Amino acid sequence: MPIKKGKKAKGKEKLESKRVKVSDIERAKANAALWEARCDLTESSRAEDREAARRLSQINQQLTALQHHTENNSIEIVAVLRNKHLQNEDKIKALEQQIQLEKTRASQEKENLAIQYTLKISELEEKFKNRSSEFDMIQEELKIINDFLKKKPQMEQELKNLKETLENADLGHKKTLARMEQKFFNNKVFLEKEVEQKIGVLAERAHNESIRQLDDASRSVFKENVRLNKALGYHIEKVEDLRKRNTALAEENNILSLHKKMRQDTSNVTISKLAAQRTTVSELRAKVFTLEQALASMVAEFELEKADIKQHAAVRSQAGGVELDKLQKLLSVRDRELGRVRRIARSVVEQRSDMEVHFHEALNQVKQEMLMHRQEAEVNHSRRMDEAEKGSQKKAKVNISEMTWEQRERVLRLLFAKMNSLTSKKPIHAPALTDSEGNRCSSSLGSEEEESHATFLTQEPVSRMSSIGNSSALPDLQII
Repeated sequence: MPIKKGKKAKGKEKLESKRVKVSDIERAKANAALWEARCDLTESSRAEDREAARRLSQINQQLTALQHHTENNSIEIVAVLRNKHLQNEDKIKALEQQIQLEKTRASQEKENLAIQYTLKISELEEKFKNRSSEFDMIQEELKIINDFLKKKPQMEQELKNLKETLENADLGHKKTLARMEQKFFNNKVFLEKEVEQKIGVLAERAHNESIRQLDDASRSVFKENVRLNKALGYHIEKVEDLRKRNTALAEENNILSLHKKMRQDTSNVTISKLAAQRTTVSELRAKVFTLEQALASMVAEFELEKADIKQHAAVRSQAGGVELDKLQKLLSVRDRELGRVRRIARSVVEQRSDMEVHFHEALNQVKQEMLMHRQEAEVNHSRRMDEAEKGSQKKAKVNISEMTWEQRERVLRLLFAKMNSLTSKKPIHAPALTDSEGNRCSSSLGSEEEESHATFLTQEPVSRMSSIGNSSALPDLQII
C-alpha cells in the first residue's frame, strides 16, 4: 500500500507540471499578442505624429516664406528710395562739379597763358645767362692757361734746381756714409789693438806682481779690472752710437731716394699736363670763337621771339575776355538748373523720410507684439513648471498654439531626430518580456536614439537636440 501512494503522488506532480507549462505557454502567447497590439498602436501613433509634424513644418515654411517675402519687399523699397536719393545727390554733385570745373578751367586757362609766356621769357633769359656764364668760364680758363704759360719756364727751372740739389745731396750722403764707415772701421781696429796691448801688459804685470805679493796683486788686479770694464763700456757705447748713426744715415738715404723718384714722377706728370693744356687751349680758343658767333645769333633771335610773344599775349587776352563772358552766361544757366534739382531733391528726401517713419513704426509695433507674446509664453511656462514641481498637475496636456516659435522649433527638431533614429533601425520582434526587462530595453533604445544623427528634415545632431531640450521639454502634445 505505501508503494501505491508514492506512485499516485508522482502522477499528480507530473499533471501539475504539465498544467504549469500550458499556463506559461498561454501567458507567453498573451504577452506576444499584447506586445503586437502595443506595436500596432505605436506605429499608428507614429504615423499620426509624422503627419502632424509634416503639417507643422509646412505651416512653418509658409510663415517663414511670408516673413522673408515681407522683409525682402521692405528692403527693396528702402533700397529703391536710397538709390533714388543717391542718384539725385550724385546729379547735384556732378552739376556742382561741372560749375566748379568751368570756373576753374577759365581761371586756369588765363593763368596758363600768363605762365606759358612768362616761362618762355624766363627760359630765354636763362639760356642767355647760361651762355654768358659759359663764356665767362672760358675766359677764366684762358686766363689760367696764360698764367700757367707764364709760370712754366720758372717751374721748369725750379724742377731742374730740385734735381740738382737732390743729386748733390745724394753724393754728399754717399761720401759721408763712406767716411763714417771707414772711421768706424779704423776706430774699431785701433780699439781692438789697444785693448789687446793693455790686456797683455796687464797680464805680464799681474804675473810678475803675483809672484811678489799676492795681497797687493789682488787689489791692483781688481782696480785694473774695474778701469778696463769702464773703458770697455765706453768703447761699446761709442760702437752703438756709430751703429745708430749708420742706420739713421741709411734711412735718410732711402727717404732721399724716394723723394728723388717722386720729384721725377711729378716732373713727368707736369710735362704731360702742359702738353695736354696746350691742346685744350687751342680747342678752347676755337670754341670761344664759335660761342661768340652763336651768342650774337641767340640775342637776335631772343629779341624777335620777345616781340612775337607780346603780340600773341595781347591777342589771347582779348579772346579770353570773350570766353569769360560766355562762361558767365553758362554759369547763370547752370545755377538755375541746380536750384530746380535741389527743390526736387528736397521733396524726394521728405517723401523718403515719411516712408522711413512709417516703416520704423511698423517695425516697432511688430517688435512690441513679439515681446508681449514672448513674455506671456514665459509666464505660462513658469506657471506650469511651478505646478509640475508641486505635483498638482500630472501629465498636463500642452497646447502647441500656446508655445512660442522657439519652443515649437525645438520640439519639432527633437521629434524629427527621434523619428529618424527609429526609422534608421530595423524593427525586431522580440519575445515577451517582463516589465523590468522592457524598461531596460526602452532605456537602451533611448540612449542609442540620442547618439544617432538626425536626417529627416533638419540636419541637426541629436546630441545637440538633447542638450537643448531635456525629457521634461517633451510632455504629451495636444495638436489642434
